Amino acid sequence: MLKIQQKADRGAIMLTVSGRLDAENVRNCASLLDAIQSTRDRCAGLQDLVLADRAVVRLLREFEERKRIVLRNCPSYIRIWMAAEDIQ
Repeated sequence: MLKIQQKADRGAIMLTVSGRLDAENVRNCASLLDAIQSTRDRCAGLQDLVLADRAVVRLLREFEERKRIVLRNCPSYIRIWMAAEDIQ
């Protein structure tokens, strides 16, 4: 199950992601990000992310590299996986 909540937080738009984020629902997350019409930073709070697959890791890495999103409270396994994907 996936839950995404949007709120304003410290001058940014925060999407808090809870549960399992996988290839099936990663497009929903990307669409939500694209739909945000704001000059404020877009952030993803990942402290409640339980599970992610490769498509999610690649998308998060791409969004962060292109400065489309700021990752907050990103689990260490996601950071390690993102770095490993960068090597391949």
